[in-house]
Amino acid sequence: MDEQDGWRHMASAPKDGSRILVTIRASEQGPAEVDLAYWSNGDQFAGEGWRASDSSPGHIIEYAEPELKCWMPMPSANLTRTSMPSPWEGDDAQQLDGSGI
Repeated sequence: MDEQDGWRHMASAPKDGSRILVTIRASEQGPAEVDLAYWSNGDQFAGEGWRASDSSPGHIIEYAEPELKCWMPMPSANLTRTSMPSPWEGDDAQQLDGSGI
């Protein structure tokens, strides 16, 4: 996770409302995946926390801190890449802060 544009610890994720890519931990609901998310300071629809970027009023998708493994800035436009990057598959205990669910 040392690449400048690669995956980073969630503790360093920006909480200014900017959109970032996050790795959602694998769980009994499914394998690890990548989503586009942002930090919300809260509003009339939900409290502060990480939200999926496709949230809308009345249908907020929130992520609890332990659900998110790591983050990366939005990549610059790359016309040769047509999909999201792969989720972080490194060893949690040695590479990342916190613990899983």
